[in-house]
Amino acid sequence: MFEIGNSLRDARLRRRIELAQAEQATKIRGKYLRALEDEEFELLPSETYVKGFLRTYAEYLGLDGQVYVDEFNSRFVTGEDYEPRRRPGPHERRNRRLETIIVVAALAAIAIVTVVVIGAWTSSGSRSIPPPAPAGTKKPERAAAPAPGLAIVALRGSSYVAVHRGGAAGPVLFQGTVGHGEPQAFAGTRFWVNVSSPENLVIRIRGKRITLTGYRPRVITVTPTSWHAG
Repeated sequence: MFEIGNSLRDARLRRRIELAQAEQATKIRGKYLRALEDEEFELLPSETYVKGFLRTYAEYLGLDGQVYVDEFNSRFVTGEDYEPRRRPGPHERRNRRLETIIVVAALAAIAIVTVVVIGAWTSSGSRSIPPPAPAGTKKPERAAAPAPGLAIVALRGSSYVAVHRGGAAGPVLFQGTVGHGEPQAFAGTRFWVNVSSPENLVIRIRGKRITLTGYRPRVITVTPTSWHAG
């Protein structure tokens, strides 16, 4: 047993995150985040909200969201229909690892196919068919397919990630937790990216890996010609 609220508060303070910053990143109202840290769960609209907010907030802080949901269930949820979550056995863990490997391989294949299709579509839509080359001349080499404008993969652990097109007020392309080995790729030239644990991620912009120092949430702004991390 551990103290849910104090653990969340300590994690936030270690990362030097203000509640207003956490509210903007998680889209959870500040008064509810404060209620989670104070364990005043009765201030939230319902038990379902408590569990959802607990998971999202914990994962944003780089913690295991399921552990916090399980602790809440064991301490505060009552009723005959409730059954505590059991720990999976060795056979189940092996199956889950195999499923994870298969899913990662499938996602990687999808990402490759997407890049190839985008490259083919761009090439066919923007260029006319060249005339046949004279005999004896060497055909020019075909350009490689362009890399995605933004690619993110978690190699060292999970991280909360929010990706907006254009800027912070732009359309949401992705919002949630990127798990270990899970790639995410986005086409485009302008992005606003918020990551809670950049040390766990490999981030590439237009095919080039960028380096982020420190162990704190970062906001990355990507433009057609450059990028900036705040």
